[in-house]
Order: sequence, then C-alpha cells, then structure tokens
Amino acid sequence: MLETVKYLLGSAGPSGFGSKTTAEQVTENHADLRSITAIITGATSGIGTETARVLAKRGARLVLPARSMKAAEDAKARIVSECPDSEIIVMALDLSSLNSVTNFVAHFHSLGLPLHLLINNAGKFAHEHAISEDGVEMTFATNYLGHFVMTNLLVKKMVETAKETGVQGRIVNVSSSIHGWFSGDAISYLALISRNKRHYDATRAYALSKLANVFHTKELARRLQQMGANVTVNCVHPGIVRTRLTREREGLLTDLVFFLASKLLKTIPQVIKYKYEIKIVYTCIVFFIVSVVHDLDKI
Repeated sequence: MLETVKYLLGSAGPSGFGSKTTAEQVTENHADLRSITAIITGATSGIGTETARVLAKRGARLVLPARSMKAAEDAKARIVSECPDSEIIVMALDLSSLNSVTNFVAHFHSLGLPLHLLINNAGKFAHEHAISEDGVEMTFATNYLGHFVMTNLLVKKMVETAKETGVQGRIVNVSSSIHGWFSGDAISYLALISRNKRHYDATRAYALSKLANVFHTKELARRLQQMGANVTVNCVHPGIVRTRLTREREGLLTDLVFFLASKLLKTIPQVIKYKYEIKIVYTCIVFFIVSVVHDLDKI
C-alpha cells in the first residue's frame, strides 16, 4: 500500500526517477545520440510521438513508419520545428499487412543504415470485428503479427550493428498489464475470431495480442542470449495513459471517465520512464535511452 501511494505521488525510486518523471528530464544530461538510428512504430500520436520527439532532441536519427504518410509527415514537421537539425525518415508501413511489412523492411535495408533501437509501439484496440488482408483478426494482426514479422526481419541487422559499433542494440515491445486478463486456449480463440465475429470480444482480443507480445519478447530474449548477441529485448507496460488507442470510442462518456481519473493517470511525457511489474520486468523506454547514452559514453 505504501509503495502504491509513493508511486501515485511520484516519489523517486532507486533509479532516482518517479512516476511523474518525463523522458526529457531523464535525458537532459545526456544530449548526444547522434550515432544512434531508431525505428519507432506508432510515432504519429501518443507515446510514440513523445518518444520520437525526445530521441530527436537528443540527436538520434529516426525512421518513422506509418500507415498514413500525411500523419507521419505532420509528426515529422512538429519534431523538426522544435529540433531543426533532426534527421527523420518517413516510410510507409501497414502493420496489419504482411506484404506491407516485408516491403518496409526491404526499403529500410536499401538505405544501408545501421539499426540500434527498434521500438514496437503501434497498437490498436478494435471495438468492431475486422479481418486483415492475410485472414487474421485485425487487433492481433496489427499489435502482434506485424511487429513479430518485422522484428524477425530486422534482428540480423541489429545484431550486426551492435557487433560493428560496440553499442548494445535495444528492442522494446510495448505491451500492457492487460495481457494477464486473457485465459483459455490462445490459438483456438485466435482461429475462432479470425473466422467470424460471433465470438469476438474486443477486450479479450486486445489482451491476447498483448500476451503474444510478452511471449515473443521472452522467447526472442532467450534466443538472443543463446546466440551471444549484444542485443536485448524487453516488454514495456506504459501504465494508464490517455492516447488515441481509445479513438474509436471518443465522446462525452470517454471524456468524463478520463476526466474523473485524470489525477491518477500519467501524461504522455510521463509514460517514458522506468516501470517494473511483478512476474515480468517491463523496462520503459527511457531506460533504453539512458542505457544507450551510457554505452556511448564508454566509446
């Protein structure tokens, strides 16, 4: 109970940071990430935008893949207006389409860039049932399958970059504590909701996609360690924060709920910091920013 109160009050933990700390505050003494290249999905709004802004402010080269090129260009313009010297590459990517994922990866490889950070942040909470062009339920296709395939196609480049530069690669999968809400046979349920909508439940489908993120993270971490690769992968539970994940239910009721809970919710800038949960360690994105800076200081 005491720890919960301290958390809500924003008291600093062992790291020196608390729940009210922002990524900008954490990184203010580490201003040079100019040798770092990062891919951030879902960077057109919410915590993805804030992650991109702070990394750009510290000098990192950013690749922002997005389904809407206009939204990506708008996000780039906002960041460039604050950080005129930032290098930002906008590329097309629809995570619900495996063809789009493979095209994005091929395009990225053609640029000949290194890859130090991969932040799989994009997410969807689909209230209405839908099926992707590959025949997979849309929430699962977007939140998990697209990121899974993209990560597997990029991990070799990350291993090579880490070996060549001596800077540890970082993969961040944004999951959610809601993953623990799923129970039952995951494969059977996915097959069921990928065939028809009669058994579709939006929350359960979202929980399944987030559970898959956790499973992927744990297995990939095991394989990277087995390979002796200088690349780590971790899950992030960002906490409760209002982003455009709830965009399909925006309105008076949604606004009222978030207003009443606003004192307990985190702002988007406050999401990007340390957070630990029981059973699985969810290391927030600031940890990776700080760790990369630390690695750079040693070079």
